[in-house]
Amino acid sequence: MPHPSEHAPSRRTVLATGSALGGTLLTTGLTTTQANAADRAEAAAGHPAAHLAGQPADPWRTVLDDADPVWQRAPTTWYEGPFLGNGFLGSGIYAEPGAPSTAVRFNIQHSEVQDHRPEFGSLFGLARLPIGYFTLEPVGAITGLDWRLSLHDAELTGTLTTEKGSLTLRALVHNDRSVLAVEVTPSAGERDFRWVFHPADAISPRAAFKPLPDGYQGNPPADVADHDGVTAAVQPLLSGGQHVTAWQDRSRGRTRTLYAHVAHSYPRSTALDRALKTVRTSARLPYPDLASDHRAWWHAYYRKSFLSLPDARIQRFYWIQLYKAASAARRDAPVMATSGPWLEPTPWPNTWWNLNAQLEYWLIHGSNHLELDAITRALSEFRDNLAKEVAQPYRGDSLGIPRTTDPHLVNGAAGTLTGYGVGIPGQDPPTPEVGDLTWALHNVWLSYRHTMDKSILRDVLFPLLRKAINYYLHFLEPGPDGKLHLPATFSPEYGGNSRDCNYDLMVLTWGCRTLLESAELLGVHDPLAPRWREVLAKRVSYPTDANGFMIGADIPFAKSHRHYSHLLAVYPLYEVTGRTPDERALIERSLAHWVGFEGALQGYTFTGAASISALLGKGEDALKYLGELMTRFIQPNTMYKESGPVIETPLSAAQSLHDMVCQSWGGVIRVFPALPAGWADLAVHDFRTQGAFLLSARRQGGTTRWVRLVSEAGAPCVVRHGLPGPIDVRDGHGRTLPHSDAGDGAIHIALRKGELALITARGDRPDLTLTPVRPNEDAPRWGLPLAT
Repeated sequence: MPHPSEHAPSRRTVLATGSALGGTLLTTGLTTTQANAADRAEAAAGHPAAHLAGQPADPWRTVLDDADPVWQRAPTTWYEGPFLGNGFLGSGIYAEPGAPSTAVRFNIQHSEVQDHRPEFGSLFGLARLPIGYFTLEPVGAITGLDWRLSLHDAELTGTLTTEKGSLTLRALVHNDRSVLAVEVTPSAGERDFRWVFHPADAISPRAAFKPLPDGYQGNPPADVADHDGVTAAVQPLLSGGQHVTAWQDRSRGRTRTLYAHVAHSYPRSTALDRALKTVRTSARLPYPDLASDHRAWWHAYYRKSFLSLPDARIQRFYWIQLYKAASAARRDAPVMATSGPWLEPTPWPNTWWNLNAQLEYWLIHGSNHLELDAITRALSEFRDNLAKEVAQPYRGDSLGIPRTTDPHLVNGAAGTLTGYGVGIPGQDPPTPEVGDLTWALHNVWLSYRHTMDKSILRDVLFPLLRKAINYYLHFLEPGPDGKLHLPATFSPEYGGNSRDCNYDLMVLTWGCRTLLESAELLGVHDPLAPRWREVLAKRVSYPTDANGFMIGADIPFAKSHRHYSHLLAVYPLYEVTGRTPDERALIERSLAHWVGFEGALQGYTFTGAASISALLGKGEDALKYLGELMTRFIQPNTMYKESGPVIETPLSAAQSLHDMVCQSWGGVIRVFPALPAGWADLAVHDFRTQGAFLLSARRQGGTTRWVRLVSEAGAPCVVRHGLPGPIDVRDGHGRTLPHSDAGDGAIHIALRKGELALITARGDRPDLTLTPVRPNEDAPRWGLPLAT
């Protein structure tokens, strides 16, 4: 079978921007016709324009323009500069390292470009491969710059000032064509600026950090040649196949536009023809024509949800994460590697499944962007490879995923240098890290719960989770206490193997419960159901001590540790939620003990702590942890780094914000469950919840004014609305809807598919216009603005 990249990527369609607004119950202050007219005017002008005179402000445009990062100082690293992408092609932009006054670097990387030598494992032989970069080289030395990344248009605009004049530029990575287009308009003294492509050595980026496996060598150099006016760098691979970067620098009047495209093929060498064809067809279009449909996709993307809050810096951060997510992820793109499509030198040159992939995709659910869900697609498409990752005796009925894989979920040869196998409980080597697939399938379950799409449950979650849990069932054994116990396994990243490891007990418990619920929903009479019930009834309790949850029965939590693998039952599985005073005290004690060890804490430590605090309703604590994250770890362009670039932490911070604004675990929608006192005003629109509801709500002056829910699936609707005193519940025509008390401040509303409910204080008729809230105070923009 050919590699999927032998074929041109299918044209990604624009998904609907959400349900109808429900008559007069919610208005945005800008009609669709007006919004489209504004977009057409901007497209005609070729750049973002002010709103048409006399029209009300578009709330999406307002918050997005406010969130645009700016650069008035030169970025010098990937962690500082603008970034463009479409899930496949990515470009990070910054001054040439070591010579910032001579050139600007436009990296060009691609999420499908990888090696294909499984004998050297996922870390070397199947690693993502660097491609190279273009340098924009002015005639004169660079003396200044003024750039703005338009989130609304997914486009970089601005100027470079030099000793010889100036260069005005705008750049994008086209949504459908996967073309980097950079239009440059030079002043007279800069007409002879040039573009230069620098091919990278096609070797695993891990080679700069770790020893090479015996026998491993880099791929041969790229061959750069002209092909009838289009230049191409053809990178042959020792395994067969190739990746190709093709480009053309085309002049039109005073402007010159660079068009660049990357294609990858394996095992055949067909990428060259595809790359040349894409560049030739794209270069026929002037930049404004190319930008028009690109912008249309992005404008529709943002309108699928809305969030505004009075912390200006966090609100801007949030909208940048939505931009980043769609720049790095699409359903038909590879599951994000640790650095997304923007590959840089890194010890982690592939996809990581012991935390990174899960955190990268959490925000897609609440923000209503299931079109980005590559995890569900990849686990389904490449499920046959998951059987090959468990030991031979278990492949008939079990599945597993190693700590790291390539985009096809292949690990290759496992060893201490080349990759990490799934392992076997009770044995080492390899390290028995066996829970990663079950945790990844929790993301699939979230996609099901937020859409109520039974095909996800029937075709993906149930069959894969059944075999992931089967692997555990081979090793569960009764102990002298009559409880079911697990032999020693590994809790991600802590170090050491422990019997009754909490990581594995927690995902096992969630998996058995989910299988039983899924079988009932699907009408399946599974012969393993009695065994799943036995596990729930008889499995040993989660190991704890005076400090809270332990790593496992043999290992207390006793050192600084960035990962919350021992707390998954609390978050994100919501199996332990503080339903009793003792359970709440256990969570609080475990959280305090975990974050109390300084030394190894990293950014996602604080996103996890924020979300756990939100579960407990502690909005001030959640905000404190997000503040720690922003102050200590988030970089000027909102990227994140440890030993190398990793992107899961900022994306998971957006989910922590979601958890403060809305939670919907356990069949209850909780509106504004964990807001700090300073967030007296807040607006949310079409926030997607479990049960496939679209939530809109408004908080004003510290009080929830109204809550609106649209049911997409007719699932049971239980909502803890948070409105004080007596309430009215009305449908889309203003008629009273019956509701009943569901306890603990919640009500049950009988909503059929397609129906909506508006909850207000009794007799209140609040303004339902969707508008952004005012910030409590100003804050610096992200990027590198001039110091104030």
